[in-house]
Amino acid sequence: MRTIDKRLTAKLATVLVKRAPTLTLAFDARCKSRLAATLDNGEEVALVMPRGTVLADGDMLVADDGGFVRVVAAAEDVLVVRAPSVRMLTRAAYHLGNRHTPVEVGAEYLKLEADPVLEDMLKRLGCLVAHESQPFQPETGAYGGGHKHGHDESFSEDYALAQKVYGEHHGHDHSHDHDHSACGHDHSHDHDHDHSQCGHDHDHGHHHHGHDHR
Repeated sequence: MRTIDKRLTAKLATVLVKRAPTLTLAFDARCKSRLAATLDNGEEVALVMPRGTVLADGDMLVADDGGFVRVVAAAEDVLVVRAPSVRMLTRAAYHLGNRHTPVEVGAEYLKLEADPVLEDMLKRLGCLVAHESQPFQPETGAYGGGHKHGHDESFSEDYALAQKVYGEHHGHDHSHDHDHSACGHDHSHDHDHDHSQCGHDHDHGHHHHGHDHR
């Protein structure tokens, strides 16, 4: 059995990309650093990547024999969220971010894993929500990985900026500058958590928030 243990950073010639066997994985699997997988040609392989790796559609991987493998993002059940105004879509993104939900951000849409509770929240915010089967590639840049749940070094800064921007656009007297303890999260930067595995906490923090911003 071949072991796939490197992600190629250099650009390969198109002919090599086309010849490479493909590995089709859903988002959860693309977050795992250790995985027994089957290439689309039927070959069994072992995926052994550095902790914290999140593979994206089109990534080229290198096996221990020097062979290449191309990652394909599998279609999965997602909610595609659109809104009649940029403000409404931005507000939806804020509320999803407040629940630490992985979200793919497009020019005119948000995409997230299908979830009935979040679907209801989004509809209450006035968004248009469609169930679709599509590849899912959520934002990972801000925290450098899959699901960091706000425990990395940049979270406090990012959170403060998000609160400031939201406050400037919404003149409500909702006291959005509440301290982090209201969210029920321990922001002590406890790096003992292994967030590289993208473990989903499917209650999405609904029990942590004493307010629903409705």
